[in-house]
Amino acid sequence: MSSLEIQDWRSFLLPYSQAVEEMTVKFDNIIMEYRQLGLYSPVEQVTGRVKAISSILEKMAKNDIAFDELENRMSDIAGVRIICQFVEDIDTVVDLIRNRKDMTVLEETNYIAHSKESGYRSYHMIVLYPVYTVLGQKEVRAEIQIRTLGMNFWSTIEHSLSYKYRGILPSDVTIRLKSAAEAAYAMDQEMSVIRSEIVDAQGKFQTKAKLVDDVMNNIQNIYENSERIAMKEAQETLLRMVKNDEIDSIRHFGSELDAVAEHHQVQELKGDLT
Repeated sequence: MSSLEIQDWRSFLLPYSQAVEEMTVKFDNIIMEYRQLGLYSPVEQVTGRVKAISSILEKMAKNDIAFDELENRMSDIAGVRIICQFVEDIDTVVDLIRNRKDMTVLEETNYIAHSKESGYRSYHMIVLYPVYTVLGQKEVRAEIQIRTLGMNFWSTIEHSLSYKYRGILPSDVTIRLKSAAEAAYAMDQEMSVIRSEIVDAQGKFQTKAKLVDDVMNNIQNIYENSERIAMKEAQETLLRMVKNDEIDSIRHFGSELDAVAEHHQVQELKGDLT
């Protein structure tokens, strides 16, 4: 690409948009798979974006990147951000990405072990991701940022302030930001200490939520075309169990309804309740 006219930007960015969309869906599926198996997911949230044209042009000017060098020298046109609850989860996610066959890791930068001077922390991976378009296969570079909720909050604030001051922050703001970064990291470390307690509590909540969903679906399926009074009584029984946090009773109630549903040949929605 020797030149890039204004009207060419849409077609140029299309493969990057496709890469972001596909990668975001794939990482979202990781969350879903872990939770469907009743397991703790190291991935909490996933977001993606394609760099704005104005930001691309600014970076090209800053780093003296020619248009025909854009695809090879700018690695963050397509960006995916993976948010984790705990610092330890980041290593798990990095290994998951390294072992994937649908993308190739080109570079890794650990800004957690070696934070930037500003206090910025995150784990960056540059990957080569293939997209399939009507014109054939094309491999695009994409940046994956992996960080905790605390690191992401700090980075969002820092990015907004840098935009406001055009990258030249007042010294007092810089000092406060760095102090805030250290405080956020200290919080991450404290959360890691009680990680098992937090994960256990979240697991209990998710198990209860899935049990309740499954039982309610069974109630509605069994009694949908039957007695409304019976359905109302069953729902009230479930509500009492939910209020009293009786997970074992909900599980037993669900099993009883499974037997009823099987007897009436009603298809029930079942999931892993471990």
